[in-house]
Amino acid sequence: MNTQTLTRRPAVLALCEGALLIALAEILSMYPLYKMPWGGSIDLAMLPIFIYCVRWGFGPGMIASLAHAVLQTLMEGGIAIGWESIIGDFLVAYVVLGFAGLFWKMKGGFFIGATVGCVLRFLVHYVVGATIWASSMPEEFFGMTMTTPWFYSALYNGFYMVIDWAAIMVIGFLLVKTPAKKYLRPHA
Repeated sequence: MNTQTLTRRPAVLALCEGALLIALAEILSMYPLYKMPWGGSIDLAMLPIFIYCVRWGFGPGMIASLAHAVLQTLMEGGIAIGWESIIGDFLVAYVVLGFAGLFWKMKGGFFIGATVGCVLRFLVHYVVGATIWASSMPEEFFGMTMTTPWFYSALYNGFYMVIDWAAIMVIGFLLVKTPAKKYLRPHA
């Protein structure tokens, strides 16, 4: 095998693995466990993106997250009330998942990265919900009277994001206990 073939191989592997994990993320997003009335759902779509980010790092992770964001925008059939919510709730909210790649070489990088990615996604949805979606705030939500869009957005987006995060942590913990743990580590 010549030197040029060896240097190209990791890039090809990263590209193929990225394509497969992005496809898996899209499939998982099509089968939510619960869908919120104005967008947002409880699903495992972020899991493959976090796995890719932790295996390949920040740069490739951001590219994969951008691809996932564009596909979510086009395929999700999400609810939007204008271009601002499309950019915020889809493009920006899914691209920030790539920040998980910053922790790819750290011990426990999957768990730290997934937590950071979930927190960043929540913050984007939180701000978009409290500003752009403020006019859609109901008078009552979860049996509580809503008086401010900031509180409503925290409840609405926090509900599904905390459950998504917890499910990803549990699945990650279970994977660490199996031979599949090699997929939660940087690519060697």
